[in-house]
Amino acid sequence: RSLEGKLRIGLAEQSVLQALALATATTPPAPGGATVLDASRGLPSDEFKARVDAHALTIKSTYCACPNYDALIPALLQYGVAALPEHCKLTPGVPLKPMLAHPTRGVHEIFNRFENEQFTCEWKYDGERAQIHVPANEDGTAPDLARAAIFSRNQEDNTSKYPDILRRLPGLLRENVTSCVLDCEAVAYDVAAKKILPFQVLSTRKRKDAREEDIQVQVCVFAFDLLLLNGRSLVAAPLAERRSLLREHCREVEGEWHFATSKDCSTMEEVQQFLDEAVANSCEGLMVKTLTGDHARYDIARRSHNWLKLKKDYLEGVGDTLDVVVIGGYRGRGKRAGAFGGFLLACYEPEQEVYQALCKIGTGFSDEDLQTLSKELEQHVIEAPRNYYSYDRSHEPDAWFAAALVWEVRCADLSLSPAHRAAIGLVDHDKGISLRFPRFVRVRTDKTPEQATSAQQVAAMYLAQDQIKNQAAKPANLDDFY
Repeated sequence: RSLEGKLRIGLAEQSVLQALALATATTPPAPGGATVLDASRGLPSDEFKARVDAHALTIKSTYCACPNYDALIPALLQYGVAALPEHCKLTPGVPLKPMLAHPTRGVHEIFNRFENEQFTCEWKYDGERAQIHVPANEDGTAPDLARAAIFSRNQEDNTSKYPDILRRLPGLLRENVTSCVLDCEAVAYDVAAKKILPFQVLSTRKRKDAREEDIQVQVCVFAFDLLLLNGRSLVAAPLAERRSLLREHCREVEGEWHFATSKDCSTMEEVQQFLDEAVANSCEGLMVKTLTGDHARYDIARRSHNWLKLKKDYLEGVGDTLDVVVIGGYRGRGKRAGAFGGFLLACYEPEQEVYQALCKIGTGFSDEDLQTLSKELEQHVIEAPRNYYSYDRSHEPDAWFAAALVWEVRCADLSLSPAHRAAIGLVDHDKGISLRFPRFVRVRTDKTPEQATSAQQVAAMYLAQDQIKNQAAKPANLDDFY
């Protein structure tokens, strides 16, 4: 099933890494082979658990920087867990999971989070994450542009999607760069008018094997972070240093390469003014990041509270959009006849590996959207719900779908629901959480179903609402590997 890609959900990556930690703690590897079969014997359970947790942290952190089992497992067997980070490092050509940000609903929350810390604000561009890898040549004296690659936030190889970006690389890199890994945003761009275009325009580009002469939608790349330079990993360096090195070793080219517009703010008025400027220039809002100190590192594969996102849509209502999985459809009536007119959406519960029904949705779609989405969903129709779908029979749809498509939705707020199963047991023992007045925003082609909004995130969003904040329950800490 793994080889055929037919696992019920997908390989649970965190489970594999945790299993490696347990295995290495129980039977420690050594260069000449393991000498102790069961190291847990004679140890108190708490002490052994602490050892497993320490191994798990090292293995997961290393895997985030070098997500390649072919490199990690042999190094683990030969050198052991403690030496693993020395032998498996960030490498150009091997994509890493990007650092993500937590949402915030107002400028005041930023100052509560970054009290007594220096932070910077960057425009949040409405495009596609582009992680650009440029390896060095064989003798390490110059960049090997022929082997440069571009990866999405989902580690998907987008190199063939952006031949125009690769052609422009010589204009970006200064003469003293031999290798680098850049974190950027690729944005649809009107070259003549010199303005940013909406994400929907970018999504019309061909996804694979694009020929530059056929490209209709031009892109501009906004670089905002430098993760590796000339073979040296910078993820542990503070953002202020990474940003300085980025601007020192790369150059801007009008309409092709730009540094993310940023401003180091110290007052609420400055942040609000900068937010207004970002929105006026066709951006989604702001990214707010710790600039100096221990919290200013690049946390690979984490949704960290050291980065906050403040979008224009977050300023009122629930505070964030959700990425949800479509698991069922309701046949349309009237003018929606012949297509699905409503859908059953679910969040993902990673610990139990189930999809929990979150809400029904029928708004935010144009007639064209419904026709297109219905045609795509027909390919995923299944005879019965999977045994890992958790739902209430009162909401049983007309058709069930295999968990394949992820949609971004917005809602007015979140409420407890006896008829939905999302995050059940996390906030209330018997009730789940549902979305009130959900509205379709767009299809998330860059996310797999396992990367949809988790039940823990749904619970945290519910508890973060103003009317709920005074309750005793505490939201889960989501500042962890995702």
